[in-house]
Amino acid sequence: MGMTVVQKILARASGRSEVAVGDVVEPAVDLAMSHENAALVINQFQAIYEGTGLEPTLWDAARIAIVFDHRVPAESPKTATNQKRIRGFVGINGIAKFHDIRGDRGGICHQILPESGYVLPGAVVVGTDSHTTSHGALGAFAFGVGATEMASIWALGHAVNVEVPATIKVNVSGVLPPMVGPKDVILHLVGKLGAAGATFRVLEFHGDAIRAMSTSGRLTLCNMAVEAGATSGIVPADAETIRYLKEEAGVLEAVHPVVPDRDAAYERTVDVDVSALAPQIACPHTVDNVRPVSEVAGRHVDQIVIGSCTNGRLDDLAVAAGILKGRKVASTTRMLVFPASGRIYQQALEAGYVADLVRAGAVVMNAGCGPCLGVHEGALGDGEVALSTTNRNFKGRMGNPASDVYLCSPAVAAASAVTGVITDPRQEGKP
Repeated sequence: MGMTVVQKILARASGRSEVAVGDVVEPAVDLAMSHENAALVINQFQAIYEGTGLEPTLWDAARIAIVFDHRVPAESPKTATNQKRIRGFVGINGIAKFHDIRGDRGGICHQILPESGYVLPGAVVVGTDSHTTSHGALGAFAFGVGATEMASIWALGHAVNVEVPATIKVNVSGVLPPMVGPKDVILHLVGKLGAAGATFRVLEFHGDAIRAMSTSGRLTLCNMAVEAGATSGIVPADAETIRYLKEEAGVLEAVHPVVPDRDAAYERTVDVDVSALAPQIACPHTVDNVRPVSEVAGRHVDQIVIGSCTNGRLDDLAVAAGILKGRKVASTTRMLVFPASGRIYQQALEAGYVADLVRAGAVVMNAGCGPCLGVHEGALGDGEVALSTTNRNFKGRMGNPASDVYLCSPAVAAASAVTGVITDPRQEGKP
């Protein structure tokens, strides 16, 4: 019997010719990522060596990445002190893949890793963030771990007790209609599977619509695979993957795609035809409470957020700017835009997107995650409604359990900014 992509990756990383679903392996890690929670990892890492008389030693500093993105600039003395401590640890240990808050190389971790060429097809990528699943868009097996497990990886270089997951094959066919994008596809899929429908499974994406999709769109799909409970999402690497890595990420080394065997065994297959898909929206307070946007159109919106690791890339900003150019954000609505990285911010400046957004009344912030998890830059008031291109909407996710959060695409968000109410971009937006 053949193997899926994740089986092939785990077999290689475990030094085995093959693995089967349910096997427990200890795969070598190619990249280990943390953000500000590296402060917790440092505590656990140093605790491993307490009483041993040994000096805490990283297994491979070149394979560790640390990116400040959740609370930047620091919103409190506690955060600032933790960041200071991490900077010291980074300096002492020679961690070169460190991205502080900067306009030239800072940004959200799940954008920084791909655009910096840190993730290659066939890699095992772990991160102390549940949306590490994003990096499966480049054909890697990427999953989230806790601080204690990450500390052991820093020391040993491999993950422990990883059970080889079953894989659900997702065939996405058809051509996306105007004003419908990858975010609508993944919201539709999460609604179809349910929030626990892919728990301890991998979603492996296939089909004509996937092959036609940019790496940016694939990152959106894999980012939100975890919202269906998946351990990871994977798009088998293809010509688009190689193009992105060579032309945009600056990768010089050879790229070797890992593809599933023709006779790979899947737990099941899910078919999605996007040809007639409408813009989707996840309603409070669960990400699988998904409906066509037309069913909730007209609901007043107090705050709109465009950005995050899900939808803060250049094509997302282009869609929003295209709808808002020459128009104004409704006077009763505020709009915040967070590019996913400093590089994307600069590209959006050069393309004129930032000017279009600012002239419309949006406030363009530095790259960061603050409002997505409700800790920084954009808290909601009691009873307020947010419409966001982020990835979660459980009660209190954006900082206030007395508020409502709807999730949508950049097109829906921008069209709604103009009207001040949830709006179908096919009706109010401009292509």
